[in-house]
Amino acid sequence: MANIKSAIKRNKQNEKRRVRNRVFRGRARTYVKKAITAMDDKEYDSARAATAEAISALDKAAEKGVLHKNNVARRKSRLMHRLAKLEQPKA
Repeated sequence: MANIKSAIKRNKQNEKRRVRNRVFRGRARTYVKKAITAMDDKEYDSARAATAEAISALDKAAEKGVLHKNNVARRKSRLMHRLAKLEQPKA
């Protein structure tokens, strides 16, 4: 445990931020998982809607600084690529 006053304050601030960040990171993970599940079930309409929700959640996490913008861009790209492959007609 910290003895210095500034270190004690820093620990309190870090804990507050950790709890706040968990909300956005967890929400993003949940929506991405729902989107992937819908894609695996080959449900086109629900997959498209779930992907839109996932992208929104990822963008909010990036906006808050919880996830890095490049990390979010990569995840969104992977989701969209997967969705496009699902919607592509079989040749």
